[in-house]
Amino acid sequence: MSVFDAIGPIMIGPSSSHTAGAVRLGLAARAILGGQVSRADITLHGSFAETYRGHGTDVALVAGLLGMSPDDERIPDSLQIAEQQGLRVTFHTGDLGDVHPNSALMELVAPDGTKKSITGASIGGGSILITEIDEFSVDFTGDNHALVVSYQDQPGIIARITLLLAAENVNIAAMRVSRKARYSRALAIIELDHPAPERSIAEISRIPSMDTVMVLPPISMEEGV
Repeated sequence: MSVFDAIGPIMIGPSSSHTAGAVRLGLAARAILGGQVSRADITLHGSFAETYRGHGTDVALVAGLLGMSPDDERIPDSLQIAEQQGLRVTFHTGDLGDVHPNSALMELVAPDGTKKSITGASIGGGSILITEIDEFSVDFTGDNHALVVSYQDQPGIIARITLLLAAENVNIAAMRVSRKARYSRALAIIELDHPAPERSIAEISRIPSMDTVMVLPPISMEEGV
């Protein structure tokens, strides 16, 4: 057990799950979208839904979407800052099904119109778990460098990606592949011990049937992205 596990994160707010974890959920969602958020429609589930006003979960999620870290002194003012920066946010409460009680569904829009739907949970001590991206089941903690790739499922795609990474001596820490059906659209999250070189990303992007390649940095406990 680390010191962090024992005492929790350095943060602004009353609860590591409802505040620090919520900030990291917002940061992860912002990274998955690719940067600035112009519109956020957020559904809160379970404990998040019941206590979000008192614990500042709404304020914390928006802080993360703005790129703030869990120890940022501006977190209490995030809703006002979002309004000033043109980020439109709406909150709802609802039942997201058989998920962790500290879960949120974030439907995001970027300034260029890019849309992403991200579901994640704050699982304690500031740790998070992203469980769904655009209706694909995933299992991503945000602790490692990662590639998120979407593509048309066919034999050999994952093998080509792993060969390109191996050629650059990039070690894969974990991988999760999700698809709707055989030979349909698929999504893979590949967690890495170190960031992949830009040339590897470019080569992966040129694989036939590849749709998008997203590069995600670790979602730090202390630093925003």
